[in-house]
Amino acid sequence: MSDLIVVGFDTKEEADNVLLKLNSLSKEYLVDLEDAVVVVRDESGKVHLKQSMNLTAIGATSGLLSGSLWGGLVGLLFLNPLAGFAIGGAIGAGAGALSGSMADYGIDDDFIKSLGETIPNGSSALFILVRKVQPEKVMAELTGFRGRVLKTSLSPDQEAKLQAALSGTSLPTPAGV
Repeated sequence: MSDLIVVGFDTKEEADNVLLKLNSLSKEYLVDLEDAVVVVRDESGKVHLKQSMNLTAIGATSGLLSGSLWGGLVGLLFLNPLAGFAIGGAIGAGAGALSGSMADYGIDDDFIKSLGETIPNGSSALFILVRKVQPEKVMAELTGFRGRVLKTSLSPDQEAKLQAALSGTSLPTPAGV
């Protein structure tokens, strides 16, 4: 099961910087992101979403592949597999792009927009769905970023550790440890 984490930042660029850092940690297999969205609220109060996944391109690619396959097979029936391959690929890519643009994957866009309306003007927030994570290593990499946890599905203990890492403080250790 994935965990939702929403972190707010005082500047418009900070959420992008944290997402870049998380993407580099993903290449090291320290975190597995299912979805990530950066929300920026400009000075006039307008909310802008930056999706990390281009669903239109993903849909077009998968549609192109499946359409080409099926078009080639149908083309074999009419003794012209090359034409079937081309026509099927074109139709599949168009249908895939359309379905990808209409799909909502990962974090619900309405939830993102409603929470994005609550952040201050001129600030940003990072919404992530995390499949798996190496918490100690990832939190050590996030200590330089100044953010505050806005919403999360983490346990209270994990949330406190994340907030401490983002604020650059350390949690008090229990006596006798």
